[in-house]
Amino acid sequence: MIDLSAPWQDAASAGRRVGHTIEAHLAIGSTNDRAQQLLADAATDGVVVVADTQTAGRGRRGRGWLSPPGRSLAASAAIRPALGAHDAWQLSLGAALATATACDPIVELGLKWPNDLVAGDGRKVGGILIETMVEDDRLSGAVIGVGINVDWRRSEMPVEIRDTATSLLDLSGAGVEKVALLARLLDALSDEVLAIERGASPLERYRRRCVTLGAEVTVATADATVVGRAVDLDPAGALVVDASDGRHVLASGEVVRVHETVR
Repeated sequence: MIDLSAPWQDAASAGRRVGHTIEAHLAIGSTNDRAQQLLADAATDGVVVVADTQTAGRGRRGRGWLSPPGRSLAASAAIRPALGAHDAWQLSLGAALATATACDPIVELGLKWPNDLVAGDGRKVGGILIETMVEDDRLSGAVIGVGINVDWRRSEMPVEIRDTATSLLDLSGAGVEKVALLARLLDALSDEVLAIERGASPLERYRRRCVTLGAEVTVATADATVVGRAVDLDPAGALVVDASDGRHVLASGEVVRVHETVR
């Protein structure tokens, strides 16, 4: 159900690359799915879908993303990036940086490769889901989905995620104005997309904020599990892990565990 009177509209700004127009929903299956539908219209570029709740939100690697009513920020941008397909990875890093920047006035978060936002104790606060469309060697469209636990207390979270997740409210101890958070997110995301389109890679700034680097990690990929020390990001944003069987360069995957170092 589209809610044209929703306060989310106050986060729109006509001059932005991303977020000049906001389509707000009281409830929706998935903001990413709706953004993909909007890209079926060739005129769509920079429209953002936001919802008070998702009933079928999606996370990375086919998992669901829980989005209880009024407790989270779920937003997806439908864009047509002026990028070659080989540069699509930069959108993921740029979106993660933009989301962290939006949260900075509330609490400083780290970035866990490839695009999770985490608290100092490693608990997850938010995540990014990028879905791209390619024609020949160019991106014909991209959906940038962002989910942030805003004022969802850990005590209210399902037991299966309570030990690994947290929220801006729990970290800051204060209420969060979600419309202002969305406005900051779209300002920062617009800047990141414009910079990437102009040829400025977000890699070095992402590297400085990536808490995965230097840690002993377990990384799950599509066909293997790699355990070792995350030592760097390569020029295309892949995670470089030194393991007992040699060096691995992982273009995709998920850090499923960060091992505590015994001193």
